[in-house]
Amino acid sequence: MGRLMFLAAIAGGGYMLYRKFVSDAEALSARGEQKRAEQKSGATGTLVQDPVTGEYRVKNAD
Repeated sequence: MGRLMFLAAIAGGGYMLYRKFVSDAEALSARGEQKRAEQKSGATGTLVQDPVTGEYRVKNAD
């Protein structure tokens, strides 16, 4: 019984690490696509509108 619980914990941890890796890879890919789009259009940054003040500012890289 103890061995089964140990294997289940290892499998669960491995799955969690896999999901973290996939989400990080997707975020990195999206950032790369955004950078390529900015370079293609000649832009120096992406502007976003502040919903409170209505002013535009350069989007921060999260």
